[in-house]
Amino acid sequence: MTYDVARVRGLIPSLGDGWIHLDPQSGMLVPDSVSRAVSTAFRTSSFSHVGRNGAAVRSAAILDAAREAVADLVGGDPAGVVLGPDRAVLLAWLAESLSSRLGLGTGIVLSRLDDEANVAPWLRIANRHGAHVRWAEVEIETCEMPSWQFEELIGPTARLVALTAASPIVGSAPGVRVAADRVHEVGGLLVADAFGASPYALIDIDDLNADVVALSGPAWGGPQIGALVFRDPAFLDRIPSMSLNPYAKGAERLEVGGHQYALLAGLTTSIDFLAGLDDRAQGTRRERLELSITSLQDYHDQLFEHLMEVLGKVPNLTVIGRASTRIPTVSFTVAGMQAEKVAAKLADNRIGTVSGVHGGSRLLDALGVNDEGGAVTIGLAPYTTKFEIDQLGRALTALD
Repeated sequence: MTYDVARVRGLIPSLGDGWIHLDPQSGMLVPDSVSRAVSTAFRTSSFSHVGRNGAAVRSAAILDAAREAVADLVGGDPAGVVLGPDRAVLLAWLAESLSSRLGLGTGIVLSRLDDEANVAPWLRIANRHGAHVRWAEVEIETCEMPSWQFEELIGPTARLVALTAASPIVGSAPGVRVAADRVHEVGGLLVADAFGASPYALIDIDDLNADVVALSGPAWGGPQIGALVFRDPAFLDRIPSMSLNPYAKGAERLEVGGHQYALLAGLTTSIDFLAGLDDRAQGTRRERLELSITSLQDYHDQLFEHLMEVLGKVPNLTVIGRASTRIPTVSFTVAGMQAEKVAAKLADNRIGTVSGVHGGSRLLDALGVNDEGGAVTIGLAPYTTKFEIDQLGRALTALD
């Protein structure tokens, strides 16, 4: 049995709007089960998980379930799962907490592939404490990030490496494990941003050897919730607390303010939805995730190959980068036409894409693409079909 995209599409009501959604970077469409979980939890939970009344007990159960679901998503420990309103917010708090590790003579390694959520917080604390910042660069032609450079970039004074698991702009997937192994040799940490990689790959925090993995619910059709997963939960008690609770322990030390329990209920359901993308999946949630995401990858491999064939036939269109290890996301330019205009023309055909990146893109700046009018970014989703890719090709060919 092959991946049943028709069954998956039937579980997402918003696909009935008549649009072709090739903009998962803005958030994948929300399954009906997630919406219902959020609605139910809003009616039955409390604004606190502390207390003995029924609503508070239900909130506590929702919080525990969300930690377990996120842990299953990356093969981690629920005790190491930090939850909050957004991955960017959580990464900012993490940077503040780890800032005590920096000072004159120390260093941070950042990546041109990363978006601002995993760049700006580290730049702020580096500037504040006088730490040296070095950049992992990409090859212009392919947008691949050569792993050999980590040996040179990560020296004895390096305290932290922040690196994406996959670029949500050009799709390139750098060698996170290589960078992690190197920075651990010198006693540093690696923070991996998995926003672009999920749900395209089965993320394993041990295989990555990352100390922290950052996640975002909207990346796979979940609610606006972010998460940090610590490979060693005990590390949370060894770093300065950001919590307003002076007695906070473990994950709560990086959780500032209260939780949105209804959204957390939706987060758990969204991960269960991922685990059920292949209706043959059985066993534990982690086992079901493995089968479902593998099935989705096989489907996307064929669909992405077709997408590249379609784009290759469009006059004056240039694909940015062709990394050999990647996720099914791609950016392109059309000669003589601003990216915003291309996106607007596609929108006239009810095709949703991303033109430009909120807050800018250091990668597109470095490649000189933004100087020439920017790029349009598209990506596949669990509900994307071959017919939709063909429609995209026809719309692009008709551009004037």
